Amino acid sequence: MRIAKLLALLLAFAPALALAQKDPADGAPQPDVKDLMTKALKDNPGKEITLISVDYPPGAIEHVHRHDAHAMLYVIEGNIVMGVKGKPEQTLKAGDTFYEGPDDIHTVGRNASKTEPARFVVFILKDKGKPLVMPVR
Repeated sequence: MRIAKLLALLLAFAPALALAQKDPADGAPQPDVKDLMTKALKDNPGKEITLISVDYPPGAIEHVHRHDAHAMLYVIEGNIVMGVKGKPEQTLKAGDTFYEGPDDIHTVGRNASKTEPARFVVFILKDKGKPLVMPVR
């Protein structure tokens, strides 16, 4: 009887234990994100485009997230690793591009280097007033 109760408790708390797993971005250097410009699109009511710059210090890792938007990234400096759920990771260098769609979950975002910084810009087409980033656990 005790074993059955113990198993029932473990099963009841299994989802909470799964959510408590350590995120690789915890404790790692975080990106510096700057909002450069946001503009409502008059010819596309309800939509806006935002331009952000992202600086990855050496060893930076992003938390898993999504944008609920179209995001087009252009690498300016350094090397970064990007990936969305269900697709292989891509290592990008200066001059490379990357796309995330509204349904994509951004599972990998990190500086490929532990010693050199990286910088990129992202153009985000989204519904007006929606947040740029939504955390995913």
